[in-house]
Amino acid sequence: MTDQHVAVAIVGGGPSGLTAAAALAKSVDGEVLVIEREAETGGIPRHSDHLGYGIRDLKRFITGPAYARRLTEAAQAAGAVLETEAMVTGWAGERRLQVTSPRGVRTVTADAVVLATGARERPRPARLVPGDRPDGVYTTGQLQNLVHIHHAKVGSRAVIVGAELVSWSAVLTLRESGCATAAMVSEYPRAEAYAAFRVPGRVLMDGPVLTRSKVVGIHGKGRVRSVTVENLDTGARSTIDCDTVVFTGDWVPDHELARTGGLAMDAATRGPVVDAALRTSAAGVFAVGNLLHPVDTADCAALDGRHVADAVTRWLTRSHEPQTGPRIRTAGPIRWIAPQVVSNGDTAPRGDLLMWVDEYRRLPRLRAVQDGKVLARHRTPWPASPGRVYRAPWSLVAGADPSGGDVTVSFE
Repeated sequence: MTDQHVAVAIVGGGPSGLTAAAALAKSVDGEVLVIEREAETGGIPRHSDHLGYGIRDLKRFITGPAYARRLTEAAQAAGAVLETEAMVTGWAGERRLQVTSPRGVRTVTADAVVLATGARERPRPARLVPGDRPDGVYTTGQLQNLVHIHHAKVGSRAVIVGAELVSWSAVLTLRESGCATAAMVSEYPRAEAYAAFRVPGRVLMDGPVLTRSKVVGIHGKGRVRSVTVENLDTGARSTIDCDTVVFTGDWVPDHELARTGGLAMDAATRGPVVDAALRTSAAGVFAVGNLLHPVDTADCAALDGRHVADAVTRWLTRSHEPQTGPRIRTAGPIRWIAPQVVSNGDTAPRGDLLMWVDEYRRLPRLRAVQDGKVLARHRTPWPASPGRVYRAPWSLVAGADPSGGDVTVSFE
């Protein structure tokens, strides 16, 4: 067991971690170390060999692998140290990380820690889909790894579970592998992704988008043979012949390290509770990206990394900025909100409150209330739709009394 000291340890080498590293390495006095468990940095975009990345942060429209390379190169050029094939297996004390890699086991002590561990899709077992256990059942990440990294064939006819943005990414990946999409199945009344992705995506499909439906059975012995789909409104069931099933979306934060570190966790997002500066409940520990709010696009996660750099720098120079302020709560049909703490003088990344809703609202009007008093009202010209992040201005809660009670955000 060896010991290492760094100024900033960033756990996770995806878009948010790499962008934080690039921003911090230019200004921090000391080493900025990125610890990544995979053989290469870049995160999920590394496996997504299609256009659509870098729009908000790089002002480019590039493929996932190209995006991952650009972020990696930017972090290296800024002077950050990128260590791959290294796993943070636990905590050895305050801001002390246990790291295991092919090079051995060591403890990394950091003046500041940034958790950027991202999120993962829930696989079939976690969704409790009954039936046989044949080959040919994947998550989007497994599918993209097989097709884009290993150039493998996955089947000839697929059913996709989910209709989020990542679901349309799966359609592109299947098409590249020569596999047709026979159907897309969503429990929501409409496909979750924006129309800009749904409309051209339908051209690439060979079958329908089945809304208000769910897969209730997978059949096949050696290989998937078919799935049973049930309409949630009528109970009617139908069988779709296929040899591949892809479970997409339904994200869960990779939160194990945050939980074992004793951080305050949000029961709804299942990620750490953070304030507008992305401080967690532990002094000197910050969290960014889809660890906080599963799941946003890669470029928005990257902007979290850019945003957190200022708070980390302030912590390193003053070392006395705890997470303080009233909690932000929600009322149904808003499932979760992030950030969850109003910190005096701080503004959330991009000035946005992020929310996840369970009901469609075409022109939603929001209200924030603290101690029985309405702080602000706001109507957004864009809809709140299940299955994708809904954004509202941070100004809705910015006027909260720092010493007051919880703030509740709800629809009017």
